[in-house]
Amino acid sequence: MTFSPKQRQAMLLLKNGKLRRLNIFEGSVRSGKTYISMIMWAFWLAKSPPDSAYLMCGKTLTTLKRNVLEPLKSLLGNCFQYSEYKKEGLLFGRRVYLEGASNSEAESKIRGMTLMGAYCDELTLFGEDFFVMLLSRLSEQGAKLFATTNPDNPSHWVKRNYLDDKSLDLLSMKFTLDDNDFLPAEYVGSLKKEFHGVFYDRYILGKWVAAEGRVYESFSAANIVTRAELKERLEKNRLMTAAVGVDYGGNGSASAFVLVGIDAGFRNLYVLSEYYDKRNRSAENLINNFELFVTQCKSDFSPLQAAYCDSAEQLLIKSFRQAVGKYGVEVKNALKKPINTRINMLNRLIAAKRFFVLNECVHVIDALQNAVWDERDLHKDVRLDNGTSNIDSLDALEYAFERYENRLFGF
Repeated sequence: MTFSPKQRQAMLLLKNGKLRRLNIFEGSVRSGKTYISMIMWAFWLAKSPPDSAYLMCGKTLTTLKRNVLEPLKSLLGNCFQYSEYKKEGLLFGRRVYLEGASNSEAESKIRGMTLMGAYCDELTLFGEDFFVMLLSRLSEQGAKLFATTNPDNPSHWVKRNYLDDKSLDLLSMKFTLDDNDFLPAEYVGSLKKEFHGVFYDRYILGKWVAAEGRVYESFSAANIVTRAELKERLEKNRLMTAAVGVDYGGNGSASAFVLVGIDAGFRNLYVLSEYYDKRNRSAENLINNFELFVTQCKSDFSPLQAAYCDSAEQLLIKSFRQAVGKYGVEVKNALKKPINTRINMLNRLIAAKRFFVLNECVHVIDALQNAVWDERDLHKDVRLDNGTSNIDSLDALEYAFERYENRLFGF
């Protein structure tokens, strides 16, 4: 195994017995922190009591598998076997339980456990209740926690209650993108260009900073195209898929549909058409307008295959499905990933000049230009949603493209 200088420093801590009860690997994306953390976890566990119990957890089992379990299996071969179905594995002969920490009920999954060690992937995405319960389960003599995280708001509970508490038996290992000298210089340069503002500070520099000002600060006239410019671009690289995102109106908000298209190779994301209505006259009117919108979009952009809707209104979704199924368009629930995950995805595409909006989509353009962080609560990253800006078009836009994250960013 070859390590960067920063990773070698971390390995020396393990070799010299200088790990603490809590060991947190924090810093930027692609900095090598997850890679070295899972190797150190495996080496530490290999010398730990064979009859004890151990736990590995992530926001979900799916993300844990992608980020840690599969890479660890590739490195260790038969020394690590696991079953996603049984939610357990064997690492150097030690029993390792696998859990997700995706909701408020997650902490009940680990009640009653007695653990010698635990590994947490993407700790800031966990609920604090789960983490508090986990620490109480690490009750064997010499028990240790290994955890990775990207920085977040400086008032996040991980920072406030743990990293900043000097009384704890805690070791923080900080990594930045430049610490990973195995990455090609061209890739590092491209990655640095994709992040701006608060996301640059966090995901490139590894800083814990609050979000302020415009949400999409890089969005400009360069991201807006005319129909002639759109045609020219799509003649060079045709649309490969298209989808509609749907957000419903109510309590003063608008109903919004947004059509997005993605060109070949999942290179560029386009906003191609929109519907926006604050009147919300009736459910029947909305269903009719949805059918009209879909049929027009299907006529203009044949790759349209699906619509992704806010899951809050299942009766409307059923009616939408009946209205457009005959046109070969599936209607499904939106994934509704965390809002700031969706914001970061879009900001990366904007900064990389991979996101374009047809100039006729005036509501989407206005929403992107005027969205701001809520300055009333700098303790959390919250997009202002008080009726003064158009959040509905943004939600619809995000529902349309959020499920393509892996393909758009190549992981």
